[in-house]
Amino acid sequence: MNYDGIIIGIGTFLIIGLLHPVVIKAEYYFTTKIWPLFLIFGLMCFGISLVSPSPTERSLSAVLGCSLLWSIKEIFEQKTRVEKGWFPENPKRKILKSAELGRKEK
Repeated sequence: MNYDGIIIGIGTFLIIGLLHPVVIKAEYYFTTKIWPLFLIFGLMCFGISLVSPSPTERSLSAVLGCSLLWSIKEIFEQKTRVEKGWFPENPKRKILKSAELGRKEK
């Protein structure tokens, strides 16, 4: 029996499910400035999918690469969700914003 399809399906489900909270935490702690990291790792996963010998590894690394690239869009959408009040804003970020505003006024 060949379980590749089931493994790929479960892996895809887990990748998408795990990246959702990663995007939320990444925006919370690092703001949208973290997006290049998602780009780099997404492209690396695409590279791995091109050279991997196993069809399952190729598929899962391509899915991870696509999901990481999609997460870039989600990070910016998460920013708007925070601005709307749907998700909490990092309280340390408010302190930094007020300190920056104080410097600009001087």
